[in-house]
Amino acid sequence: MLDTTILAELKSAVGVDHVLDDPTALRTYDCDGLTGWRATPSAVVLPASAAEVQAVVRVCASHRVPFVARGAGTGLSGGALPVTEGIVISVTRMNRILEVDLESQRVTVEPGVANLAVTAAVAAAGFFYAPDPSSQQVCTIGGNVAENSGGAHCLKNGFTVNHVTGATFVLPDGELLSLGGKSYDPDGPDLLGLLIGSEGTLGIAVSVTLRVVRVPETVSTYLAGFSSLEDGGRAVSAIIGAGVTPAAIEMMDRLTLEAAEAAYRPGYPADAGSVLIVELDGVSAQVAEDGELVARLCREAGAFEIRQARDETERALLWKGRKGAFPAVGRISPDYYVQDGVVPRTRLPDVLAEIERLAQAAGLRVGNVFHAGDGNLHPLVLYDASVEGESERAKELAEAILGACVEAGGSLTGEHGVGVDKACSMPRMFSERDLEVFARIRHAFDPHGIANPGKLLPTPRLCGEIPGPYRPHPLELIGAADRF
Repeated sequence: MLDTTILAELKSAVGVDHVLDDPTALRTYDCDGLTGWRATPSAVVLPASAAEVQAVVRVCASHRVPFVARGAGTGLSGGALPVTEGIVISVTRMNRILEVDLESQRVTVEPGVANLAVTAAVAAAGFFYAPDPSSQQVCTIGGNVAENSGGAHCLKNGFTVNHVTGATFVLPDGELLSLGGKSYDPDGPDLLGLLIGSEGTLGIAVSVTLRVVRVPETVSTYLAGFSSLEDGGRAVSAIIGAGVTPAAIEMMDRLTLEAAEAAYRPGYPADAGSVLIVELDGVSAQVAEDGELVARLCREAGAFEIRQARDETERALLWKGRKGAFPAVGRISPDYYVQDGVVPRTRLPDVLAEIERLAQAAGLRVGNVFHAGDGNLHPLVLYDASVEGESERAKELAEAILGACVEAGGSLTGEHGVGVDKACSMPRMFSERDLEVFARIRHAFDPHGIANPGKLLPTPRLCGEIPGPYRPHPLELIGAADRF
């Protein structure tokens, strides 16, 4: 519980009605989209402006109260997991579009604006905002900035960091820091790039300037069905190797196809071992030429069915099945664990085979749905939490899959972030010296460790002993474990 003096200061900063400390209300904020990690904060504060965020952070800084920034809570790495003795700063009331400057192709928003709302604000003028996480209807720009979110169409268009040209942050001491602006590549050190993807450990974004792009002349969406994942993987390598850069190449395996078909009826090929959704956009003549090449390469890789979406309705249905794949899995499993790793495209078949081997050894099923074009895997580990030991086996399997990705020359995460979920896996990918440099940067911004503590970087004890001064483990910070 927070001291009554601190609560009074927080209420003075944002108004009595915008500080929640009722235990029932706090339960709404005890996790993000990774529901296996839970902790109840001492309070939730809902500021409505940059000035109010500053005031709240200054209260936290003066009393050394840890805080966790939160948007819509759709994250999948525990990045918005609260600290039991700290507060959650929810930016959902900061949901205004501040400026639309189509001459510069820029839109400036507050952090609580939903991703898809940016496109809605400029669509009539023929523009759109390219990064498109599957949760884009509800996920917020502030969260996208914190996680450097991606999406299906980032193969061609790039991630959040490629579309943010300026932002203002409240640092952990309450200072306001403005970086960049409307120019695409300002002079000097790339501090903006440093803060994007820092998962709320260096500051809270309170305004963000985004680059929007013109709607392409033509969009063509193809669906290709294969008997196996290996055949689909070969098609992906062939398409990229041929010099074609689709807007998106997405792959789903038999298990996720079953779930998506049951949920949305998109009409995916029956009995397919995998399907590819390949979307091409750009000048009509080039799209048509590339479409013929893509169809030929898919046939050569073993596709037994290739179809082009006839209209926008059919295209939207194909994408609905893919973007709704995560929740659809709830139809075939009571619980599932979403993982997020990256592998080189050429290693896709090897890593998928290893995932299958690991799943069989663990006695669990794994559904695969991923951004095949850039090797970003999203294995879904299916389990039943009511069966003793399955939750633990699912966690172990998910970590083993991450290990396989790193061993193949890949990465721990492509777009979901590290959060609390993968912090202990960071030494798999980074040396002790690397992690020390990361920690020093973090300390420069937040010397007292109050901004989203326990996330991103590993800490001793439950991650394994590391020589040097003791630092609390994330599980201790959220109240789920004790030091002994």
